[in-house]
Amino acid sequence: MRIGMMADIYKPHISGVTNYIELNKRYLEARGHDVFVFTFGDEDYQDEESNIIRSPGVPIRDTGFYLNVRYTREARDLLRSMDVVHVHHPFLSGGLALLNCKPFGIPIVFTNHTRYDLYVQAYLPYVPEGVGEMFLKAYLGNFCDSVDLVVAPSPGVERVLRHLGVDAPIEVIPNGVDIAPFRQVETPMARSAFGFSEAEIILVYAGRLGPEKNLPFLLRAFHGAAQAVDNLRLLLVGDGSERDTLEDLARHMGMTDRLVFTGMVPYGEIPRYLAMSDLFVTASVTEVHPLSVIEAMAAGLPVLGISSPGIGDTIHNGENGMLVSELDLAAFTGTLVRLAMDADLRRELSEGARRSVSAYAIENTGARMLRAYERLVEAAARRDKNQPLAVPDWLKKFWDNESS
Repeated sequence: MRIGMMADIYKPHISGVTNYIELNKRYLEARGHDVFVFTFGDEDYQDEESNIIRSPGVPIRDTGFYLNVRYTREARDLLRSMDVVHVHHPFLSGGLALLNCKPFGIPIVFTNHTRYDLYVQAYLPYVPEGVGEMFLKAYLGNFCDSVDLVVAPSPGVERVLRHLGVDAPIEVIPNGVDIAPFRQVETPMARSAFGFSEAEIILVYAGRLGPEKNLPFLLRAFHGAAQAVDNLRLLLVGDGSERDTLEDLARHMGMTDRLVFTGMVPYGEIPRYLAMSDLFVTASVTEVHPLSVIEAMAAGLPVLGISSPGIGDTIHNGENGMLVSELDLAAFTGTLVRLAMDADLRRELSEGARRSVSAYAIENTGARMLRAYERLVEAAARRDKNQPLAVPDWLKKFWDNESS
């Protein structure tokens, strides 16, 4: 098959969506399929992968995203030769999929990777909450009705989509993870490189330092726990727009000697950081499919998080990690202290984490997605060619049609 992955942003940007596309692309190519990624911007970036199709775009501040409402002529022609396309962002890429693929009978798959309702609150705080939700309900409901398959990475995300007015059938297929590199780490990072000793308990967070990750809450919980557990340390692996704010908060709390910011780390090095640590912590409630949490579980780390879609679907309280039921700082801090002080509990949860992570292995999830592609392609081949499909009328209200 010829499979098109459509994303508003791709490498060099690092995110869960980028990692998902790269991993699934490798999985599909290893099975003889041709996979193309259609994206915007970074036209001078030297891709190590083949078949990355970039169209120009206007950069949106320092987000890494580029804005455009059309592909180049060459990209459009190539896109229309696909057997199936998989959309990973519903707005720009999703609209372009409907404009370019729907009239040609090319099946369209959409995976909802993001809590768009919460991202609006995090990145556009001056937009009234009701306005953002009204737009999402109007757009996502229509968009999901117009594609051939809607995929939710977890049951919690399916519930979120239903709340946002999506009535279309939804199939739950977890995003896959290559768990082998996290299970088989020959040389963990040296604790001494960060000023940590073997006797200290290292908490680790890995991911973007963005407003949607609720990291000030995490730092406040760590500050409280560190008053009770003297040998507790925190490692923040990653970078993002909130780093300066978080560093200022750490200085204000007098925690700079117990907390380390690593900055951006190559993805291939993440397993070594996890292997050095004792416990993974996250306070995010915006996750759809928490890749970093699953990777931590593959590394044998118990996870502490807050019950929410994505996190609550992945962590089973008392089995492979611990969940706090809501954004309760005292409860989160108390649970953190308990985990820090109880090595036996951490070992028990670590064993549970290693057992439960196999459900997310790319070999399992990739095979499920591939079967879905094959089913849609077979259905498209049986479709009556005398009944041509058209760009949905609702889309024209959001987006002027491309010139042909």
